[in-house]
Amino acid sequence: MLAIAAGAHVLHDGFSDVVYVLLPLWAAELHLTLTQVGILKTAYSGGMAAFQIPAGLLAERYGERWILAMGTVVTAGGFVAVAASTGTFPALLALLLGAGLGSGVQHPLSSSLVSKAFETGARRAALGTYNVAGDLGKIAAPAAVAFAATGVGWRAAATAFGIVGLVTAAAIGLLLAGLGAGAAGAAANPRPTRESHWGIRDARGFRALAAIAMIDTATRSALLTFLPFALQAKGVTVAGLGVALALVFAGGAVGKLVCALAAERLGVIRTVVLTEAATALGIGIVVAAPPTAALAVLPPLGVALNGTSSVLYGTVADLVRPERRSRAYGLFYTLSVGASSLAPTLYGILGDALGVPRTLVVVALVVLVTIPLCLVLRPAVAGVGAPTA
Repeated sequence: MLAIAAGAHVLHDGFSDVVYVLLPLWAAELHLTLTQVGILKTAYSGGMAAFQIPAGLLAERYGERWILAMGTVVTAGGFVAVAASTGTFPALLALLLGAGLGSGVQHPLSSSLVSKAFETGARRAALGTYNVAGDLGKIAAPAAVAFAATGVGWRAAATAFGIVGLVTAAAIGLLLAGLGAGAAGAAANPRPTRESHWGIRDARGFRALAAIAMIDTATRSALLTFLPFALQAKGVTVAGLGVALALVFAGGAVGKLVCALAAERLGVIRTVVLTEAATALGIGIVVAAPPTAALAVLPPLGVALNGTSSVLYGTVADLVRPERRSRAYGLFYTLSVGASSLAPTLYGILGDALGVPRTLVVVALVVLVTIPLCLVLRPAVAGVGAPTA
């Protein structure tokens, strides 16, 4: 189950972050402003955000199996359609929105499947492993598509990756069927509780956790959207951009493991404070440094940038009841991915007014807002695992 969920995460995160490589190519081909670039990323991420809760609710009624598989088909088909499109901004916008909607099934349903499979085992470690798997897609897909686009063009590269996604979608459905997992009726029937219909046991803690996640994902989305433009201004080539993003994501994969271990020793709050402060510092260095130094700092920046999520995602299951976990994950991911989807457009508007370097400095300052929010989260984290009424 963990392998299947991890495979789905690899693919969908690959699709999501290939967009970062393609944005400069679309911008050059269609003569887009930074605001339009941000809107394109917002369309994809916004589609993801919009379908998180519906996916969780559908899973409670029909099971995760075929919803996850069909969502993957929609996302993969969207990239094939983008490659075959007429190359206009409205068409690209609509197709990216559709592909994002399909990808909205992955996080809540895969997280729910893993949580159920490890209900009495090392659930946090399993979710951490699942979370790290997404970074493999972030590392491999942007680099592969960037190099392929250099040789055969972005349309052929996007088509090939879309076909890989269609094959993977079929494999997900068949493998889950073979395990007898994620079928209709497999989701637990919710029993009445005195908590909200989301099953949240600590509302104040959940709100603080979600707020931190929203700022964290917005920071990551904004940085990754405009990092290629900042590096291009320093003289980095298109192939170099793929390498640069791979460096960030490689650091992120390591960070998710390192931060999960750090949280065990230092605690959730201290770990989040350290990673968010390091993220702000790393962004500042990338903005100010020459090309070689900027590339060198990308792996440690990736450690801090992505490492926080491993700590946050693993805490969601501890704050909600098991029978409501699909919809609670849907709510959490809707809020975090929603913030991620809005960030590129908002920062794109700022980028057109101030330029990319100054905009990235603003991104670095905003991420520091998570530090006081950690004080609100502290009581809920201290009570994780405690009996509830």
